[in-house]
Order: sequence, then structure tokens, then C-alpha cells
Amino acid sequence: MMPFPVSTSREEKLQIVKVIKDKLLNLHGDDIVGIGIYGSTALGKEGPFSDIEMHVVSRDGVQIKGQEFIYDKFKIEISTMQENEILSQAMEVDDSWAIKAGVFINILPIYDPGHFFERLSKLPFQVSEDAVRSAMREFMIWEPYETIGKIRNNYIAGNLNYLPLGAKDLSWQTAKLIGLANRQFYCTRATTYEESLKMKSKPFGYEELAICVMEGKLSDKEHIYQLCENLWTGLNDWYKELGIEYISTELPF
Repeated sequence: MMPFPVSTSREEKLQIVKVIKDKLLNLHGDDIVGIGIYGSTALGKEGPFSDIEMHVVSRDGVQIKGQEFIYDKFKIEISTMQENEILSQAMEVDDSWAIKAGVFINILPIYDPGHFFERLSKLPFQVSEDAVRSAMREFMIWEPYETIGKIRNNYIAGNLNYLPLGAKDLSWQTAKLIGLANRQFYCTRATTYEESLKMKSKPFGYEELAICVMEGKLSDKEHIYQLCENLWTGLNDWYKELGIEYISTELPF
């Protein structure tokens, strides 16, 4: 087994974060609005091989270069944005909202004299209902509709080996929609399926397919195909319940 990635403790991770923070402040001083950790380390749920993800927010007009590197025992990602830039991104809504909103919400401040991260963490929850519904409508057209088409094409063609991949794609796309519909974000990608199953609003057929994907039970291709069809029916019924129409009744031009 390769000796890296290297196992490190939480204390070691926080120690290198402090070193990075001090160096950044020495280099940029008052141009930095805040420095914080996001991801699993911010939640206190990191593993021994987890990387370190950091926000560095600079004042508007000041550009600090982002970095992603491996140093000593650590894999470190430093995301840099100007103040208004990160505030704007925190209020954006797209199909990945439930996956990425936590980046702006669950932040462990390391340097934050003006309580910037407290203000930032509230913004993802201020997105409008219209924006959420629009994102769900667009994503249904872009991804799940195409995915079920690919699943049907490959099933008809006899390429059953594609079905497990198609099932993974369809279940993941649905998990993103479930987070959006419930206005709930996922703590980590690793727990997305488990968290989605606990949410109140979700389509019929999702739970059974998601459990098969989580447990890796994808060898019965006929069964997996039927689960995908069940979920596709459930997705469309769910959209009707939510009042989201995605099929046009006339050409858009």
C-alpha cells in the first residue's frame, strides 16, 4: 500500500491551518476579511485521511490566488474569493444547491473579526421559491429526462451493463432534486443518500433504488431497469404534486 495519503489527527490539521492563517495574514494583512474552514473538518466529522478545505475572503478589489496542493502530510485546498463575489455565490440556486450550500453555511471561523461568516451562512436560506422551482424545472429537462432516455435506449439495445451506471446517475440526480425541494442541504457527498431518505418530500420509487445503489446491489439488471422506470414515474407524479411543469405545450420561439 502506498504510504500516502497520510493519516493525520484533528489536532494536526488545525495546527497546519493556524500556520497557513498566520502566513496569509502576514502577506495580506487587512485585505483579508475572513479565513475559515469548510467541509468535514468544519463539522468535526473529518477522517484521518480527509483533506483540509479553507475559505479566504478578501476585500472587494483585492485578488488573492487560490491554491490546491499537497504539503507534508496534508492535502490542502484554499478557495479565495472577494467579499461581494462569495456573497453573490451563496445566494445562487441551481441543481447543485443541496450539495454546495453547506460550503457557505457550515464554516468554522479561524479569523473573522467582523463576523463575516455568520452573515454569509444565512444567505443560502434566503433563496426564493420561484428560483428553486425554476432550477428544478431546468434540471429535470437537462438531466433526469435524458438519463431515463439513455437507460431505455441501452435496455432496448441489450446493453444491460449500462443499467447500473444509469441507475446511479438517476438516483444521484434525484437526490439533488430532493434537497432542493425540501430546502435542505447535504452535510457531505458521502452521506447524501442517507440524508435524502430522511427528508419529508421525495418521489415514489426513490428509496428502493437509492438503497440498491448504496448497498451495491446492481447485478440484477432487469430489476434495476424496473426500479429506474418506477422512479421515473414517481418523479413525474412528484413534479405534478409540486406544481412544476417542465414539458412545453408550444415551441419556445
